[in-house]
Amino acid sequence: MPGSDKPPKADAAPHYHGHRGRLHERFLQGGSHALHDYEMLELILFHAIPRGDVKPLAKDPLAKFGSFAEVIAAPIKRLREVSGLGDASIAELKIVQAAANRLLRGGLKRREVLSSWSSVLDYCRAAMGFENKEHFRILFLDKANQLIADEQHQTGTVDHTPVYPREVVKRALELSATAAILVHNHPSGDPTPSRADIEMTKAIVEVARSLGIAVHDHLIVGKDGHASLKALKLM
Repeated sequence: MPGSDKPPKADAAPHYHGHRGRLHERFLQGGSHALHDYEMLELILFHAIPRGDVKPLAKDPLAKFGSFAEVIAAPIKRLREVSGLGDASIAELKIVQAAANRLLRGGLKRREVLSSWSSVLDYCRAAMGFENKEHFRILFLDKANQLIADEQHQTGTVDHTPVYPREVVKRALELSATAAILVHNHPSGDPTPSRADIEMTKAIVEVARSLGIAVHDHLIVGKDGHASLKALKLM
């Protein structure tokens, strides 16, 4: 039943005897490239479920969500819908997600952000690309285009996030930021900017420019990719 953190019932002579040790060894020898997605999930679940065969439990969420990344990023409420995944297992998955996001964000600190664009995209997609509600975040930069702050500004519904240009600029002034990168996600997976996205971006750019703050880009991320309004010449 959901929330139990129990593996499938074991046979008298379990076929998975020694499997954990072999899987750990393969990972240590070959890294993540040596393992399938379900095997990576097994390694995570080993910590929550000390004994038994967790392979079926690792495969079930993959069938439900589609990929390792989507399992890790899935909302806790939806993870609880998977039979056998209890709080201990879900906590392990969320620890991995938090660690990955912190690692990617750490790669942006003390670096000239505009020269590390692939790192910016990787971080934004990992942090927001698989969310089931729209989130609007802002990367605030100093005059050297180094990251001052990374803040989630608003959370909305599945297809809309209210954003107020003057609040965005007010926060930039509070941080003494001279530039910003806007980011939000499309839960549908399709990062194509909507008319509302374009109009909202232009409004922020206009207010920011009047106060000497540059908006370098507005990125839209989703599980199917990303879009840059600057690259699309929409801002």
